[in-house]
Amino acid sequence: MAALKIKKGSNKHSAYNLRPNFSDVQEAHTLAVVVDNEPGVLARVIGLFSGRGYNIESLTVAEIDHTGHQSRITVVTKGTPQVIEQIKAQLGRIVPVHEVHDLTVDGPAVERELGLFKVTGAGDKRVEALRLADIFRANVVDSTLESFVFEITGAPEKIDAFAELMRPLGLVEVARTGVAALSRGSA
Repeated sequence: MAALKIKKGSNKHSAYNLRPNFSDVQEAHTLAVVVDNEPGVLARVIGLFSGRGYNIESLTVAEIDHTGHQSRITVVTKGTPQVIEQIKAQLGRIVPVHEVHDLTVDGPAVERELGLFKVTGAGDKRVEALRLADIFRANVVDSTLESFVFEITGAPEKIDAFAELMRPLGLVEVARTGVAALSRGSA
């Protein structure tokens, strides 16, 4: 009996789709993880990412329920849809994790980040930095004769755009909080 010669993939004569149906496109996802507020939980969650070679783009953590001792970890990571699903499944199996939400998939969400920017300069550069800060609705939170510290809140893209415009004007230091996010609507 001769061996079957089956080509990979389906054709008009085949009833089976033998092509893999998963994507290799990297996408950014915002994950909200509600955990018990106890020592070592953050290390376990972060260990899941580092142990499997997943990168964290942004990370914020804060207690959300003082009486219930719960915290919310907001993680922005990149990966293929299969990798994101794997991350969510593995996060859900960690014992002190109560909820895992993919805000990117769940629907519209509000994402905000806080940035502090120290800009040094004099003369026209100083005036231009103040003008741009006004356009971006950034607040001056500290001022000396040589520098300003601007505070700006908004979507990560807005923070990135502000940083790019401040670089040629004397940007010397940046501090960013990372993304805080909530899903929109009643759910």
